[in-house]
Amino acid sequence: MKLGIKNCLFHCHNKYLAFPHGCGFWGIGLFGQEIFTSVTQWIHSSNFATSKQGNVVNVFDRHTKLLQRERAARNPDVAVFDYLKEEVGYRLSDRILDIKRELKIGLDLGCGRGYATKHITDAELKHLYMSDFSPSMLESAQTPENIGFTKILIDEEQKFPLESKFLDLVISNLNLHWVNNLPGCLKEIYRVLKEDGVFLASMFGGETLYELRSSLVLAELEREGGFSPHISPFTEIRDIGGLLNQCGFTMLTIDVDEIIVGYPSLFELMWDLQGMAENNAGVSRKPHLHRDTLLAASAIYQEMYGKNEGIPATFQIIYMIGWKPDPKQKVHQAERGSGQISLKDLDKLDEMVRKAGMEGRIKFMKDEMEDLGKDK
Repeated sequence: MKLGIKNCLFHCHNKYLAFPHGCGFWGIGLFGQEIFTSVTQWIHSSNFATSKQGNVVNVFDRHTKLLQRERAARNPDVAVFDYLKEEVGYRLSDRILDIKRELKIGLDLGCGRGYATKHITDAELKHLYMSDFSPSMLESAQTPENIGFTKILIDEEQKFPLESKFLDLVISNLNLHWVNNLPGCLKEIYRVLKEDGVFLASMFGGETLYELRSSLVLAELEREGGFSPHISPFTEIRDIGGLLNQCGFTMLTIDVDEIIVGYPSLFELMWDLQGMAENNAGVSRKPHLHRDTLLAASAIYQEMYGKNEGIPATFQIIYMIGWKPDPKQKVHQAERGSGQISLKDLDKLDEMVRKAGMEGRIKFMKDEMEDLGKDK
């Protein structure tokens, strides 16, 4: 049901690796035969915590989330629900082109069905590792063209089965919001990145599905005299920068996008969330919703936010980029008073550039090249 974007949306070259800890591996064997091993072992033997472990408070039930992804991936109509993640995956992969350095080896962490991976070309990477903690989701993931790829099972809450300083790029598309130990996951990403490597990711922000959240709370208060969380908590924008800095990343860039999707009613929205494997997986979630509460929530949603053609659902997307610093790259601070433009004149910058003309631009470029030579 691809409906509109406020963006509004309206509804190989393979290597075979063996990893410990019951990890399975999927690849293409001789004569194009698909191979996938240890799927059952992975689902039933993985240690997904549902309580506090050490200093980590588990907000999400990872085993439930695994089962939700497995069910979504095996749905014959799974492609119908890919519209949102495909749109964000395309926008995320497009940002790789803005990185003006050679990238050889990358990892798509939590690749899902290859929403971002399929847009990556040989102009951006030479080899890509695709990972997910759901075997069926990884098996169905679309692969990139013209570059080598390797599919591996990785649980984001465990140590990655990759060497330190191995990757030039790590991307993650709408996956990290289900990780309990997010700082630990970011530290693992930092570990496997080479010096001067880059981490690029998208996550759902705190304002995601605020319409659905408020409608369910009001309906439950009215019909049951209390409420419990039915929308999983999301990371706030203000926390992202601190987490990345805490894990060692520098030169951070964080921006926010908002995608509004239209649906006929609350029931179609919840059906699509289940199809995306984005239904609630909180540890303290309520087992079920009463029919009367759902009908009341649908009516409240329509009354508070609805339009003639249906209801809107807001998805706040946080994009982030961080670099692993390289000690060999020395940054020299400019001398005090060397600036040529006052901050109060920034609004006149375009006019000043026009007045400088081509000679001014050439001089500026020469000065930049000289500064780069001094840094080296």
